[in-house]
Amino acid sequence: MGKGEVGMRQFIEDVGLLYGEMGFPRMARRIFGWLLLCEPPHQSAEQLANAVEASKASISSMTRLLIQMGVVEKIGIPGRRDIYYRIRSGSWSELMRNSLANMTDMRKLADRGLELISHRAPESRQRLQEVRDFHAFLEREIPSLLDRYEQRRRKEQ
Repeated sequence: MGKGEVGMRQFIEDVGLLYGEMGFPRMARRIFGWLLLCEPPHQSAEQLANAVEASKASISSMTRLLIQMGVVEKIGIPGRRDIYYRIRSGSWSELMRNSLANMTDMRKLADRGLELISHRAPESRQRLQEVRDFHAFLEREIPSLLDRYEQRRRKEQ
């Protein structure tokens, strides 16, 4: 195994560790890490299985999960029978916009909780108020950050 291959395997594992803390299953993390580095950028199920040392069944279920999450897409290549998988371009903004919906839900939930304890002293509402304020801030600020990122990305393409 060459130095470059060892470095790539370590990168895949490091991506896996990072995304493991976010709840991704281990094999999905490894597939994701590989798809960030591989050449060509699209890989068949067999290529993925060989690269991350997994069964085709595991590749099938984990690529399905990554597709549902919106970070991977399936593609066909004219003249080839296999289906290929690759990182979906533009998926990062979409993922963040989807996360924003969760932030809005949390802010609304905190608003509801604050109504329930509105009769309490400010000190006893402080924890929930902080949760509410944090999520309200993100809810206001993230859309403009995403818009700026997408504008910048369009200019660079």
